[in-house]
Amino acid sequence: MRSSRTASLLAAGAAAVMVPVLLPATASATTPAPTTATAGSLARYLTQKPAWHRCDPDTPASYQCATIKVPLDYGHPGGKKLDLAISRWKTSTKKQHRGVLLLNPGGPGGSGLDMPLYLGGELPTSVKNTYDLVGFDPRGVGQSSPVGCGLTDGEQNWQRPYKKETFAKDVAWARTVAVKCYARQGDKLRHISTRDTARDMDVIRAVLGEKRISYLGYSYGTYLGAVYTQMFPHRADRFVLDSAVDPARVWRGMIQVWAEGAEPAFARWTEWTAERNSAYRLGATPQAVRKTFYDLVAQADRKPIDVDGMRMTGDDIRATSRAAFFSVRDAAEWVVTLKKAAAGTPAGRGLRTPAPLPPSFARTTPEDNGDAAFWSVLCADQRDWPRDPERYRADAIRDKKKYPLYGDFGSSIKPCAFWKTGGERTTKVDNKVRALILQNEWDPQTPLTSGQGLRRAMKGAKMVTVLGGSGHGVYGTKSCADKTATTYLATGRLPSKDITCKAAPEAAGRAGLLPLPLPGSRGLPGPDSRF
Repeated sequence: MRSSRTASLLAAGAAAVMVPVLLPATASATTPAPTTATAGSLARYLTQKPAWHRCDPDTPASYQCATIKVPLDYGHPGGKKLDLAISRWKTSTKKQHRGVLLLNPGGPGGSGLDMPLYLGGELPTSVKNTYDLVGFDPRGVGQSSPVGCGLTDGEQNWQRPYKKETFAKDVAWARTVAVKCYARQGDKLRHISTRDTARDMDVIRAVLGEKRISYLGYSYGTYLGAVYTQMFPHRADRFVLDSAVDPARVWRGMIQVWAEGAEPAFARWTEWTAERNSAYRLGATPQAVRKTFYDLVAQADRKPIDVDGMRMTGDDIRATSRAAFFSVRDAAEWVVTLKKAAAGTPAGRGLRTPAPLPPSFARTTPEDNGDAAFWSVLCADQRDWPRDPERYRADAIRDKKKYPLYGDFGSSIKPCAFWKTGGERTTKVDNKVRALILQNEWDPQTPLTSGQGLRRAMKGAKMVTVLGGSGHGVYGTKSCADKTATTYLATGRLPSKDITCKAAPEAAGRAGLLPLPLPGSRGLPGPDSRF
């Protein structure tokens, strides 16, 4: 809990009190041990005084923004600096006030600066009375020294199916992305990583005068939160990790798990749709429904299907539809639309209205910032991406047979094959920090097996699984998991054991919508291909 005594101690003795906690915990085989000079250099970051100001004339005065400095390289904090944009929505109560709740929406590459504004109107009063809501743009993202590679629209399209005749072009594309990123960003790229972002979170903690922080992270944000608990276990207070990344599978394995998870989701969809053939007319048996879909794919491969002015090949349909099948009703409506379009019948897609995008306070963010940050983190976090393009070819051929909907997309060549090595090794998450993991059974971006992987790694955590729950993101969708999460955030009480609850019938058929720009949460066709 924040107190005036804590704030005084921070201001008077940050070098003595905070630095030994921050630096040794973050040291690794590739980060030099801190010296006295290093510790002194870092102390100035911990004692910053943010210049809070109203974020925008059109936002509430209680929603404030500031920019602080963090070192590019925590092993050499006296060197180059990065800007880190932070925001807060302060609670008006003092009696219940516990501290701060840091927020992250996922990505990598997702801006979290406006999350307090979004969640300020959505979180229960008991949670908002307990915490100041704190958002931030992770390093390299949005207003936090954003990275950019100068990628064209075509170069940002990374969902590439394996085809023998186009594989050489895909290899050239992957190499081009890596070359362009290093030409623009150089050595900065190895520091746009989850470990360094976790270190930034600990600087935010110190700057705000907190001994510990609480945290709500979605999707990629669960991995960021898990890494923080591993690096700073005694600084983690109440952590809610929603729609979880399996830390044992970052990052190539997490892209491949999309294909693995899509096949059972597709099978479930064929069964559900066959039972409702009178409504959708896609087939009276699961086999017939499957045939209807793949006949459309084959037709589009011969001649692209015009869907509301967008010409879709069979590969486009496979890539677009992967996430759709996790929400059976949404998927049925989508395939009906495809079928009508294939028959030449003009028809609107009947898709859900997208959630409104958050206000953007960016002024100079590169157009490809999302993709540049995405690849920077994925390639910096994992040093053992295969380097031989033929490995990707073999894996894509294998997985297309094993997982026909998306297997070749998941295993095909990625820019990380050509990324320069030299960053830190992947963080092994294995701790007993108390936390709460939330997971829908039918999550397209972080499938159930992924959430179970995080639960195995975090032995002090408890997990709530929403059976029949579909969509990416749990807390805030009024699911059966919300009460448990609210109780934990407001009181600190974790369930005594893992919980399984059932989604409402309507929620089981259609993905819930979060009031956040989460990847995959805004309707069909397809997510933004992020975590």
